[in-house]
Amino acid sequence: MKILYAIQGTGNGHLARAIELYPIVCQYGEVDILVSGIQGDIALPFPVRYKLPGLSFIFGKHGGINKWSTFKRLNPFRLIRDIFTLPVAEYDLVINDFEPVSAWAAKLQQVPIIILSHQLAVLHPAAPKPFEDDWFGRWVLKNYATQGQGFGFHFKSFGHNIFTPVIRSQVRNLPVSDEGHYTVYLPSYDDNTIVRELSVFECIKWQVFSKHCHEAFEFKNISVRPIENEAFIKSMANSTGVLCGAGFETPAEALFLGKKLLVIPMSGQYEQQCNAACLSTLNVPVIDALHKKNRNQIAGWLDNENKVVVNYPDNAEVVIGKVMETYWASQKGHFTVPTI
Repeated sequence: MKILYAIQGTGNGHLARAIELYPIVCQYGEVDILVSGIQGDIALPFPVRYKLPGLSFIFGKHGGINKWSTFKRLNPFRLIRDIFTLPVAEYDLVINDFEPVSAWAAKLQQVPIIILSHQLAVLHPAAPKPFEDDWFGRWVLKNYATQGQGFGFHFKSFGHNIFTPVIRSQVRNLPVSDEGHYTVYLPSYDDNTIVRELSVFECIKWQVFSKHCHEAFEFKNISVRPIENEAFIKSMANSTGVLCGAGFETPAEALFLGKKLLVIPMSGQYEQQCNAACLSTLNVPVIDALHKKNRNQIAGWLDNENKVVVNYPDNAEVVIGKVMETYWASQKGHFTVPTI
């Protein structure tokens, strides 16, 4: 059996999940990896057959997406060419983690595809949504690479095909302690903004991992360094709390490690707004921006010792088993892939 495992390469969450799931997928056949997109900071420990530019957004420096840089990086002709030339017909099954090229290629060439992504869970009717609807963001999320049925991951389960997060073994097996610092990962803010806002809290030791700096530096009670996976997860495991964007993997790992968590969703990013809405139902505090207007809320979070308790069992083998059972049953013509 030949399987194409296609992964979104923007950000780190999809890559981190793939590191855990890939060896299990390999138990079921010959697996090729496709990664599209940029701005990921995690190196995959296995060969990537297809590395494509895909369709990515670029992190800005003021709390949102850099629309101009994103537009400049767009290459619609290359995207269309890749969709029509990707040889998905060589594969029996495409497993897709929010990757647009293989999703559209499989649809056009009628190759079996099963979605396995956080975004599928975000679209679940029972999943929390932000108070203010974003019809365009919702449309993009639905049509980008979730044109199919399958299984999703979220901070908590909302249905039979929605699982709790896959926590990679590298994090699951970490020794956890509290060395008194706070770990920060806010890729949509520049270093000056982060330093300005966090230096107000003079008694707090902040360890900032930056998307924008190339050389480590310190300012008063703040250390800033480029993102490096080993250093980041060690910092998080030894922290008192984690301040980060409202992505999926980092908040999920912080919760699993039993850390105080405060999230700031990116402005204009519908998925992160949905994540923030879900985290709010777990009593995770959310602020709308890293701005002086929210300093009192940050101070309240620092003073509050409450932590959210979650149960994220090791479900990687179960999830892939469900994917393969679904594929085999669908090939026999008497079973439909679970839908949201």
